[in-house]
Parts: sequence; C-alpha cells; structure tokens
Amino acid sequence: MLILPTFEFPMPQTKFLLDESRMPSHWYNIMADLPVPPAPPLHPGTLQPVGPDDLAPLFPMELILQEVSTEREVPIPEPVRDVFRLWRPSPLVRAHRLEKALGTPAKIYYKYEGVSPAGSHKPNTAVPQAWYNAQAGVKKIATETGAGQWGSSMAFAGALFGLEITVFQVRVSYDQKPYRRALMETYGATCHASPSNLTNSGRAILAQNPNHPGSLGIAISEAVEVAATHDDTNYALGSVLNHVLMHQTIIGQEALLQLEMAGDDPDVIVGCTGGGSNFAGIAFPFIGQQLRGGGKTKRRRIVAVEPAACPSLTRGKFAYDFGDTAHLTPLTKMHTLGSTFTPPGFHAGGLRYHGMAPLVSHLAELKLIEATAYHQNACFEAGVLFARSEGIVPAPEANHAVKGAIVEALRCKAEGRSEVILFNLCGHGHFDMSSYSNYHAGKLVDQPYDEAELAMALAGLPSVPA
Repeated sequence: MLILPTFEFPMPQTKFLLDESRMPSHWYNIMADLPVPPAPPLHPGTLQPVGPDDLAPLFPMELILQEVSTEREVPIPEPVRDVFRLWRPSPLVRAHRLEKALGTPAKIYYKYEGVSPAGSHKPNTAVPQAWYNAQAGVKKIATETGAGQWGSSMAFAGALFGLEITVFQVRVSYDQKPYRRALMETYGATCHASPSNLTNSGRAILAQNPNHPGSLGIAISEAVEVAATHDDTNYALGSVLNHVLMHQTIIGQEALLQLEMAGDDPDVIVGCTGGGSNFAGIAFPFIGQQLRGGGKTKRRRIVAVEPAACPSLTRGKFAYDFGDTAHLTPLTKMHTLGSTFTPPGFHAGGLRYHGMAPLVSHLAELKLIEATAYHQNACFEAGVLFARSEGIVPAPEANHAVKGAIVEALRCKAEGRSEVILFNLCGHGHFDMSSYSNYHAGKLVDQPYDEAELAMALAGLPSVPA
C-alpha cells in the first residue's frame, strides 16, 4: 500500500511554464549534427537511394524536403504555431511527490504532453502534416494507428484543415480501446479495424488467418495501398520517419528552456520507444546540444525504454527492412524484428511496431543512447505508483517511460547520488482504463513473443549488398 508523503510548506516550485511568446519558432533537425550520416532509404526494386519522385505519390513536396533536409533549423509555419497555441508550450513538472514516495535523492522532472486536445504528443506532427497536405491541395489522408493516439490526432488535425481522414487501426487495439475509436469519429474520421477486407494486403492476411490480431506493419500496408491507388489521397505516418521525429523536437526544445528556469540540467533522459517519435522529441535537442559541445561537459545518459514483448532495439537486428508487412514501402536501415513479425497483443498498442526509427537506430549504433525493455505488468505497476503520487494516469505506452525513470531514481537512491532525471510523459491513459482494470484484477499477462516467429521474420529480411 502506497503511503503518500507529507510535506513542509512552502514547497519548492512544481510547474515550469513558458509563455506562448517563447514557444519555439523552428524544429530542430539532428541530421545537421550527426558525426556520421545514417544510411539512406532504398527503393525496393532498384536498391538505389529513393528520391523525391519516389515519395511524391504519398507525401506533399514540403514534407519530402524535410525528410531529406540537413538544415539544423526548419521554420514552423505560423498557421501551425497558431494551432499549437491551443496547448503549447506544454508544462514541465517537478515530480516532488514521486520523489518522496521513492525516497530518492534524485530530482525527477516530466514533460507532460497529455495536455493536447488528443491527449498525447502526436498532434505535434499531425497538425503540420495536415497543414502541408492542405496547402498542396490534398483532400484525403489515409493513415494507420495502434492504440489510437495517432489516429485521433490526425482526425483532429484533419478537422482543422478540411481533410477527410481514413484510419486503419490495429485489430487488437480497435477491440481494446473503443473510446479512442469514438474520439476519431467525433473529430470526423472513419476508422477501420486492420486487417480489413478493404485492401488487397488486408484480404491476403485475413485469407491466411481470419482472426489475425493485426499489427502496425499490416495497418501501414493498408493505408499506403489506399494512398498509392487513389490520386486524391496522400499518406501520413505518426512516427519513424525523419520529418515526423523532427516535428516532435518542439518538446525537447521547450524542456531545455524550462530546465534553465528550474536551474537544472538532466543527467538522465528517459523516453518510451515504439517507432521513436516521442523519444526523439524529448531527447534529440539535448543530444544535439551535446554533439555541438553545449550544456554541461558531462555526458548525459539517454535511455530508451521499450516493451519486452516487442523489443526492436534490444533484440532486433540492425539491417535494411520494409516498414510494412506487404512490402509497399522503401527499405530503411533500422533495428527490426522483421516486417512479418506480429507482436503479442499487449496493451501499449502504440509500441507494437516491428522496427525502430532509422535515426533512433543510428544513434543506438553510435552508442549515443542506450536501451532497455520491461514487461507490461512492471510498467503498469509504475504507472499506478505515478498516478497515486502525481495524480495523472499515464497511457500504457507512457508507463514504460515512468518505469524507466523510477528505475533510475532507485539507482540514485542505492548509490546515494542526487541526479536530475527528465522523462517524457507522452500521453494520458483516460481511454485505456480497461487495461488498468485488467491490471488491478490480476488479468494482465506478460506475453512473451514467439521466438520461432521472430527467427523466421529475421531470416526473411531483404538481401541488400553492403
């Protein structure tokens, strides 16, 4: 039983809030500061680097240019910043009560992205993607979603800019999270369970297994197929791609300013990782500062926390692979479990992706970040402790970051070290309460992945000459 701590008053400052006038005007592009450039994406037919023409059927040219840009700063359009003002800058919070509950000498800060209309960090890229598509005259967007955070964010952004949004949601999450689907429909989007009978790729999967639980790789295939076969439809992705990760860096840029206000500088930065977007958002600006020789001379530890049932960074192979199951996307070099791998149906649906963002994978290869993995019961235990201390119920995905931060805080306690820990609380769990009910009832199972299926998926990686 958790005993909440008592405090002496007045307490030190808890929230660090930036004025809207200090909201970043540019996204940060880590490509400008990398000591070694990442491997380029390849055309699956020619195995040559993809060019703008290869991506033009799916994305507006402005996003394609951002995808390949090496400029350190990319301007955020004013209409996008105007929408961001609905919830940005987001708060940085000192977790005093969690620190007391843990008895740690560490200082714990979290950047809270659950204040957005959709309840997560995902609108940070959904809004600019919708705006750039609308500027290009696009009327329809096809996309995928796991837990529904991205789908609801894209639905929200589509409503703002007059776009018709079609979302393919991974079947297991479609069934687990009906209210996330209801939110998408409230914003005006259409949501289909994936695999579906609406696409060739979906029908092929269902022919093999009519009860297939789905995966993000399959849902991506369906959305890409719809976009590629309809001239009036583009595709949007909520993670993995360079421009998506860059859009999320507004999180870390704000955190840099807010930690200056607090008089602190993080020793450890923690983020949960599925495709890599929220992790990149909090970590990339700090990594870039470090690469340029700024900040403290100490080297910060950057910790990526992933689900043990889908451990692409800690168990995957660093190799060229498809981003989707039907092999409709370019080949990217990333940590992958194999594009045909289907993760177990654990509740952190946003982390059930077979591959890690190429940029995050590249940083892991350069030893600039480290990775660890935990099962869902341990993460829910951390989330409940956080909720009972700080009052916010985290999303199942965010529970992984909470778990990682608690592990670091307890290490500080054991070592008697007063380090500064920063993590990204990337979304709230208000639409995920059935998973919490299952946890409290002891029905949450730590599902191992199938080693034989993983071996088969890795054996099927595409052959790409060195």
